[in-house]
Amino acid sequence: MKHARLGLLFLVCVECFARQRAAAPSAASLGSVSNPMQIILLLTALTFLPAIVMCLTPFLRITIVLHFLRQALGTQTVPSNQVLIGLALFLTLLVMQPVAAEIYSNAWQPMENGELTMAGALEEGAKPLRTYLLKFVREPEVKLFLDISKAPVPARPSDLEMKIVAPAYILSELKASFQIGAMLFLPFLVIDLMVASVTLTVGMVQLPPVTLSAPFKLLLFVLVDGWNLVIGSLMKSLY
Repeated sequence: MKHARLGLLFLVCVECFARQRAAAPSAASLGSVSNPMQIILLLTALTFLPAIVMCLTPFLRITIVLHFLRQALGTQTVPSNQVLIGLALFLTLLVMQPVAAEIYSNAWQPMENGELTMAGALEEGAKPLRTYLLKFVREPEVKLFLDISKAPVPARPSDLEMKIVAPAYILSELKASFQIGAMLFLPFLVIDLMVASVTLTVGMVQLPPVTLSAPFKLLLFVLVDGWNLVIGSLMKSLY
């Protein structure tokens, strides 16, 4: 069941193709495709799973913010990439679980029961995902991709096609994550500047200031319960 939810979630990206196939009167419906061909199409769509998880979920913002945090602390490889990616995945599942459940109940179950064709299920499954993405999409990014694609401006945000919403969401999340990363750097930058000024004043040029400031930055991060603050604030920004 979990694999089915994931498969449907990531098949949403071919919504435009499905709409065209459904709208054409002479085109064969996806519901008439044989079961082996449907399996092949599903497996092909699942090859896009990593890219879609990284770009069309909160995984994008979480991983960039955690990377900035590690750089600001100056710990280089601690926590490791595997730990940060694992944490980002679990947080992403926590945020996207209601969306996946809605897609499953509105699209996958009716398709399994024969109430919807695959094209209809894709169209229904796209609605919850589009609604979630639109909460974080900024107007300048939407305008940019509408101009690039020369598409007409829709009357409502919910009428935007996924080909516009998806890249606009990615750019919006990149901007938001860089803003959060800049704010994370500020307190640790102050510590770096203070340590650098002290070491230059006393003539300690043998040791790099970054090495001397690392324990103070870690101490500050532990004292203020940094993980709780960062993850808590980050998760609140995703709801």
